[in-house]
Amino acid sequence: MIDINLIRSDKDAVKAALLKRGYDADLDSIIALDCSRREIIGRTETLKAEKNKVSADIPRLKKSGENVEPIFAKMRALGDEISACDEKLKKAEDELRHLLLCLPNIPDDDVVAGGKEQNEVISVYGKKPEFDFPIKNHVELCESLHLIDYERGVKLAGNGSWLYTGRGALLEWALLNYFIKTHVKDGYTFILPPHMLNYECGLGAGQFPKFEDDVYRVETADDAAAKRFLLPTAETALVNLYRGEILAEKDLPKKLFAYTPCYRKEAGSYRAEERGMIRGHQFDKVEMVQVTTPETSKAAFEELLKKACALVEGLGLHYRLSKLAAGDCSASMARTYDIEVWIPSMGIYKEVSSVSNANDYQARRNMTRYRAADGKIGYVHTLNGSGLATSRIMPAIVEQYQNADGSVTVPEVLREFIGTDVLK
Repeated sequence: MIDINLIRSDKDAVKAALLKRGYDADLDSIIALDCSRREIIGRTETLKAEKNKVSADIPRLKKSGENVEPIFAKMRALGDEISACDEKLKKAEDELRHLLLCLPNIPDDDVVAGGKEQNEVISVYGKKPEFDFPIKNHVELCESLHLIDYERGVKLAGNGSWLYTGRGALLEWALLNYFIKTHVKDGYTFILPPHMLNYECGLGAGQFPKFEDDVYRVETADDAAAKRFLLPTAETALVNLYRGEILAEKDLPKKLFAYTPCYRKEAGSYRAEERGMIRGHQFDKVEMVQVTTPETSKAAFEELLKKACALVEGLGLHYRLSKLAAGDCSASMARTYDIEVWIPSMGIYKEVSSVSNANDYQARRNMTRYRAADGKIGYVHTLNGSGLATSRIMPAIVEQYQNADGSVTVPEVLREFIGTDVLK
């Protein structure tokens, strides 16, 4: 959530920053509503002060034998007006909060304006694999090697679903083990969060209220009114762990990671570039999150980015690193870098990790703060990075490591978990 004080003090700068996303914000309405809210607060305080003054006269008037009924009548009238002001104030505050919650985050100054066409490739790792034989796509390879059963996956859960089988399940679990082993070694705390979250988690992470329809809602017979949903990413849970808390600066940064399936409504289309496991309703992901002070936020971003890149490099995969333009960053993020692996059969790169910094945007929404050494209280910064999502890593592995005989060489870092060098 954007600080209302920033909107008050520099409305034009905030509007210009949001326009970099292509978002034309109606900040005048927000400022007008904020002014109305403050006027109501001022009027309410005046009425309460008057009521207290009138109330203080009652003992004196009673003692002198004067009629106090007019005083009581005035107090009732003041009380009714105060109640009316309180109702107006609540309505104004609710409307203002809703408008602020719907605003996307302000992009960092160095993030360029525009959509994905303005994304910048920062670096490229390795060379595109070359083959002296006709290559197969990952669907063909996974089916011929009995790694994935697409047909039965659709039978069980519909389009956008698949199931891992045999060595395919081992390969998926090997990837997760590799990621988990690396993060534990790097000193991150392993979290296994609930998959069913409450509405406040979506609100605190910045996905609600604007993107409520993008998640799977869950209703239970015992509490049909509860707004629960299946997490679209573990970030939604992790950035809410300390919601409503004030952390000690000495306990920061918090370095966390979680493994969860991720559940998303958008499963893509039948386009060739989204076939197989490229986009689905459910996929596995290990997510990294850091909770930091503003002063250490930049260093935390670099650390998360380095870790995500190292995981892909450890698998020996060719990829590129792209810095996203403002309009291609998700609504909650001030900056994002994407790690994109090469899918040979498609001739394109596909994102397997996004590393992002929300600055204090999520912390303001979920009231996660910290107490500095000097006693001052401020908002933390929250950052996240995929470490990694598997549903595109596996296609990249089987395609980049395929052999002429239809077998697939197993990346060295995964062999200890699978027990073989080659899938054939």
